[in-house]
Amino acid sequence: MQGWAKVARAIAGAGALVVAAAAPAQDSAVPRAHGYAALDKLPDWSGVWAPASLLANSANGGRGQSQPSLTPKAQQELEAFRAKQAAEGVDQFAQAHCIPPGLPGIMRQPYPIEFLFSPGRVTIFTETYSQARRIYTDGRALPEDPEAYFNGTSVGHWEGDTLVADTVGFSPLVTYIAGVPHGDDMKIHERIWLDNPDFMRVEMTITDPGVLAEPYVMQFAYKKQPTWEIREYVCEENNRLTSGEEGGSNIDLGLDAEPDDPFGPPPED
Repeated sequence: MQGWAKVARAIAGAGALVVAAAAPAQDSAVPRAHGYAALDKLPDWSGVWAPASLLANSANGGRGQSQPSLTPKAQQELEAFRAKQAAEGVDQFAQAHCIPPGLPGIMRQPYPIEFLFSPGRVTIFTETYSQARRIYTDGRALPEDPEAYFNGTSVGHWEGDTLVADTVGFSPLVTYIAGVPHGDDMKIHERIWLDNPDFMRVEMTITDPGVLAEPYVMQFAYKKQPTWEIREYVCEENNRLTSGEEGGSNIDLGLDAEPDDPFGPPPED
């Protein structure tokens, strides 16, 4: 019996060793929230920011431009567009089809924005069209052959308390000059910083060979709104803007065709 007892104790001891080997040491566990501690060193951009004003020549040392300087070809396209607009009316195709403005327009809309910091990325939520911009700060390079997105592909880094970002790759539906298509090599250089805890400035420099005779600099500002929240924005939900047959658009409220109760009468028992 003593022999069997020794064998049983040996088997039990071996099993304990197997269990101990299978359980990883507590000190070697990889933290799931890796990189979040570094976010404490970034400036406090929490809360909702509302557009304060558009800044032009007189703002911030006169670096803003009221109008872009165009190449002769782009100037001809602009003049032709304005003549067509004067003859046929304002083309509101994008608004009628709920097409978002894309960058840079998404940052100039009269709607608030919100920032989210996470390791290797700054995400900008815009109430306009419920869009989200992602600025990657993980050290990656800009893509050499970028996809064409409305908001482009943005790669940035921090210079002290200033977020510096470069964006490339824009959808052909994006315009920053009405009636003038942008070029394939369009690039936006962006700087975002706080003048004080409640006032944010944004400076964008657009380079677009073949369209711009010189870089186009825009500046605008946001003011912190502590009591605001980003609201849902669904263009398709209540879009009454309908496309005209000849490129124009009109607003069709359709009130005569709607019942008093937009959801209809209750079902019959």
